[in-house]
Amino acid sequence: MHMALVLQAEKRDIFGKKLQPLRAQGKLPAVCYGAGSATQSIWIGVKDFVKVWKAAGESTIVELNLDGGTKNVIIQDTAFDPVTDEPLHADFFAVRMDKPITASVPLVFVGESPAVKNSDGVLVKVMHEVEVKALPGDLPHEISVDIGVLASFEEQITAGDLRLPNGVTLLTHAEEIVALVRQQEAEEAPEKTRTIEDIEVVAKGKKEEEKDEDASPAS
Repeated sequence: MHMALVLQAEKRDIFGKKLQPLRAQGKLPAVCYGAGSATQSIWIGVKDFVKVWKAAGESTIVELNLDGGTKNVIIQDTAFDPVTDEPLHADFFAVRMDKPITASVPLVFVGESPAVKNSDGVLVKVMHEVEVKALPGDLPHEISVDIGVLASFEEQITAGDLRLPNGVTLLTHAEEIVALVRQQEAEEAPEKTRTIEDIEVVAKGKKEEEKDEDASPAS
C-alpha cells in the first residue's frame, strides 16, 4: 500500500501576466479537474510540489487538501521552464477510488544481461513506460524490467513479459518490444587524412605522366 502523499492547495483568482510575481514568491499555479467536478484554479507551494512529484510521478495517488476537504488526484501533466527546469504549471486529475483509470507507468530496468556482460552486446531500451488500467489505489509507481533474461542476441523482452501487480491490466500491446540486446558494430578504420604533402606528390606524379606522354613518338 502506498504511503499517503499530501499537498496543501488554495484557490487562485490570478491569471496571465500577473502570475509571474507570485511565482517568484514560490507559488505554483495549477488546475484541478475530473471526477465530475468543475475545473478549479489553485496554488501549490513549488518546493512541496517538486518533492511530491518526484515521489509520485504521474501514476501515484496524491491527497490534495483544498477548502477543508481532500481530493484524491494524480498529477496529470506538468509544464517546466526549458532553461531552469523549474515547474511552471501543473494539472491535477481528481479520481474516484472505486473506478478504474488508465495511466502511463515508467519502467525501471534492473539486473544484468549475460549478452551484454559476456558477449559485449549493447542493451537497447525500446520502451520507457507502458500504459495500464487499474483502480487508482492499485496503480504502481513503476514497473521493474529484469534484463537478466537477455542471455543472447536472439532474445528480447516484450510488454507481455512484464510482471504486473494484482489488479493491474496491461493496455500496451503485449507483443511490443521493451528491450533487447544487439551486437556492437565493428568500428571502421578511420580514413587517412590527406596532407599537403600527399597532394603535392599526386600533383607531381600527374605532371610527370603528362610529360612522358608528350615525349612519346607519334605512331
